[in-house]
Amino acid sequence: MFDSTRSDKIFQVINYAFLGFILLIVLYPLVFVLSASLSSPELLLKGEVWLLPKGLSFDSYARVFSNKDILTGYLNTIKYTIIGTAINVLMTIAAAYPLSRRDFVGRGVLTVFMVFTMFFSGGLIPTFILVRDLGMYNSMWALILPSAVSVWNVSIMRTFFQTSVPFEIQEAAMIDGCSNIGILVRIVLPLSLPIILVMIMFYSVSHWNSFFSALIYLTDRAKYPLQVILREILIQDHMGEMIDTFDEGIIRQMLLAEGLKYAVVVVANLPVLMIYPFIQKYFIKGMTLGGLKG
Repeated sequence: MFDSTRSDKIFQVINYAFLGFILLIVLYPLVFVLSASLSSPELLLKGEVWLLPKGLSFDSYARVFSNKDILTGYLNTIKYTIIGTAINVLMTIAAAYPLSRRDFVGRGVLTVFMVFTMFFSGGLIPTFILVRDLGMYNSMWALILPSAVSVWNVSIMRTFFQTSVPFEIQEAAMIDGCSNIGILVRIVLPLSLPIILVMIMFYSVSHWNSFFSALIYLTDRAKYPLQVILREILIQDHMGEMIDTFDEGIIRQMLLAEGLKYAVVVVANLPVLMIYPFIQKYFIKGMTLGGLKG
């Protein structure tokens, strides 16, 4: 160990102070939303809630879980996230593994074509026409299949395969008679748990927060994901559509809507906040190794 100089100590103090300031900036909105969802709507509208809940009330959460639109949107989002993430991860693995093999002829050309799609696309209108002509309009497949694979995520996973799974092990398995699928299933995937969890996190969060595709491709309200329902609550013009079923006075409905939108934000983000701490170590490891140049 070496003795810290005065300048080192000053730097540490400034560094910790700066990081603490950034932490407060990031943390305060989360604390405020949680406090607002637990506060009295009257006090919330008056602007008296700043940090801690005032007039503790669970009415907003009661309304969230009694509103059929919100519950339906929640279930739809869970379904879209599970199915979409499964397809995304499978497609990403299927694309990344052959591109990571040095004995795969033409992988450079295929990589160039894939990277090309990151910068150039057909555009929104042609994509909409394609989705409609393929019969996916107003179905969950319109939300999943057009984004079935991310070229950026394929690049990260390919790099992880190249840097963390020695090709010599794969060659030894081939000499022993193992097929390419066998190498992938028995050797590569068991050694790639960190990057697989990273991909699951990336894709699941993307599906969970997605709403633009649903706005474009879905017309049946029963198929709306949670984020579209949340958008209707946050926009004043559509707020009446979410609270008409409450059977209360207009003023009371406005008060309930004020707390309701914060409660929905908490409920919508709770699954991600609960899952991330359990996979954090894999997330950091996967991103670190996957980001290295292969």
